[in-house]
Amino acid sequence: MFDKLITPYKGFSKEVWFLALITFVNRAGAMVIPFLSLYLTKDLGFSLSQVGWIMSCFGFGSLLGVYLGGKLSDQIGYYKVMYSSLLLSGLVFLILQYFQSLLAVCIGFFALSLVADVFRPALWVALSTHSREENRTRSVTLIRLAINLGFSLGPALGGLIIVAIGYKGLFWADGLTCIIAGVLLLKLLKPKKTAPIEELPQRINQSPYRDKPYLLFWLGMFLIGFCFMQYFATVPLYFHEEYNLSEKQIGSILALNGLIIFLIEMPIIHHLVVKKTDMMNMTILGTLLLLLSFLVMNFPFWIGIPVLGIVLMTLGEILNFPFSNTYALQRAQRGNKGAYMALYSMSFSVAHILGPNIGMQLTEKFEFRTTWMVMAGLLFIAMVLFLIVKRLDQLALKN
Repeated sequence: MFDKLITPYKGFSKEVWFLALITFVNRAGAMVIPFLSLYLTKDLGFSLSQVGWIMSCFGFGSLLGVYLGGKLSDQIGYYKVMYSSLLLSGLVFLILQYFQSLLAVCIGFFALSLVADVFRPALWVALSTHSREENRTRSVTLIRLAINLGFSLGPALGGLIIVAIGYKGLFWADGLTCIIAGVLLLKLLKPKKTAPIEELPQRINQSPYRDKPYLLFWLGMFLIGFCFMQYFATVPLYFHEEYNLSEKQIGSILALNGLIIFLIEMPIIHHLVVKKTDMMNMTILGTLLLLLSFLVMNFPFWIGIPVLGIVLMTLGEILNFPFSNTYALQRAQRGNKGAYMALYSMSFSVAHILGPNIGMQLTEKFEFRTTWMVMAGLLFIAMVLFLIVKRLDQLALKN
């Protein structure tokens, strides 16, 4: 029985485990982001429209950050990019708490997301370097497990910190954990003493911007990211305004996402990988579950809706993100890994720019339920795009 439980966690290199530990420490400190919309409205007094523009600045910084992260990972290596990003992010978090005006906050969150998201493509390049082809999806899942385990701890602790000492405590926690993660990376991961585990297959050196199926895949992931961002922008406000939930209660509900992922994602992914399940089929099924998570929020008022929505969203995330990420990593063998993974990460960065802002504007002009129906429609379009990508890949294999 015990052997069955630990089987999904076997076969990883020590570097992958180090990356998972560093990621966990970093994400455990991500306490500001789930409460960002509440912090900006309740503590700083900004309107929903102003919050939307602040989050767009956050997204623009993220977009530039992942682009630079991909470029720098190919030019100077993932190691320097990762530790520089973590240490600088810690410093920006500590400074950001003192910004009060709309312009200062916009600039501050732009700078934060820029230096923080340089890390993202570098992480995936590092993971690809230190994982074998046969366990790459599981390696992605292990990193996601670390992210979500940390993220399940973060909101719960964040809610307690807000109650105890206020929102400024979150910035101190985020800043210090980023610095700790940077120090751990310097201590644990030594790229000069390790070499890539496997030789890359013959590369085509194709630009990701000329890879048509990959661009359609990117558009589908952008739509998913656009909708997923609502869980960190409009959804917490919905829980607060429609269900009268406190920050502590909202943090606990959001933490359920990480707890479910911690308990079941690795066994599910291990089972699906062993069964050689089609990656794109799982990506499509995961998108369907995300779509349903928004549809249920249109049901008449019931206190169980927030929990049901989070559960459906989590199941969709479990199926969609590991397999879509692995698809991107495999596609990256066609050219520069940094460029491909930067473009993949940019789908979420562009979603950061547009998703929260448009979600806030829709909600302020109409109502929450209109926003949920728009998100469901966009996710349906994403499913269609993934079906087209699957068909194009099948035709390419025949030729």
